[in-house]
Formats: sequence, C-alpha cells, structure tokens
Amino acid sequence: MPCEHCLKKTERSDDEKRRLINRLSRLEGQIRGIRAMVENDAYCVDILTQSAAAKSAFNAFNRELLRRHVEGCVTRDIKAGDEETVGELMDIIGKLMR
Repeated sequence: MPCEHCLKKTERSDDEKRRLINRLSRLEGQIRGIRAMVENDAYCVDILTQSAAAKSAFNAFNRELLRRHVEGCVTRDIKAGDEETVGELMDIIGKLMR
C-alpha cells in the first residue's frame, strides 16, 4: 500500500508547469555539459565551476517549488486544520539544507 504522501497531488497551472519544466530542462543541459567535460578531460576547476552553477540552478528550482508549496499546499492544509503539514514542511526544509 502506498504511503499517504504518495497519494497527495498538487494541481499546477500550465504556466507554473512550463516554468518548472524549463528550469529542469536547463539543468539537464548543464549536467550533460558537465558529463561531456569529464569525457573530454576538461580541467578540474572548469568542471567544478560548472558543477557549482548546476547546484545553484537546482537550488533556484527548489526555492521556487518550496515557495509554491508554502503559499498553496501548506496554507491550504493549515486553514483546513491539518497541522501535520508543518512537520512535513520542516522535514523537507531540513533535507534541502543538508
């Protein structure tokens, strides 16, 4: 039986989906570029620089998704009396800050 979180869904507007998918597509491109750098024996510092840029892009993706989660899902759940969502939020923030 799936966990209760696996059953939850978040409806997103077409614009929000497009923005998130665009960010992920750019990340995919960055990762492919880093892989090519490794395959082509690029200088370590150059690879690390690109890796730092990819990490920054991933952090930006997470910030946008987290903002939407707090403004939508968390706010909705608290208004409905589901305070467990606060614990869930704190858990995911802890994971993102590692």
